[in-house]
Amino acid sequence: QVQLVESGGGLVQAGGSLRLSCAASGLTFSIYTMGWFRQAPGKEREFVGYISWSGGMTYYADSVKGRFTISRDNAKNTVYLQMNSLKPEDTAVYYCAAARNYGSTLRAEYNYWGQGTQVTVSS
Repeated sequence: QVQLVESGGGLVQAGGSLRLSCAASGLTFSIYTMGWFRQAPGKEREFVGYISWSGGMTYYADSVKGRFTISRDNAKNTVYLQMNSLKPEDTAVYYCAAARNYGSTLRAEYNYWGQGTQVTVSS
């Protein structure tokens, strides 16, 4: 049974930082592209970024480029989302997801999803 478990969310002031983690089990983690998505209240789930299976390539949404960084540790079956210079509009539930492809911004391309972790940025 595949499980993706996010952690590290919380309340932070604007301009602050958080690091989210996503621990994976039940799959061969090192062959999956890992993505991060987020969903704000009343909005659709949107793409944040992804990292290739090797960690050699990352891609980000324009809204987070230069502020967020995705990394992974295949030995620990964990992917990270470092979020800096947070803004109130970054408030959302953040989800990690796993995909057996070369990387996609599309939700439908991801095979497995975590339950999400809440990030709230106060102004």
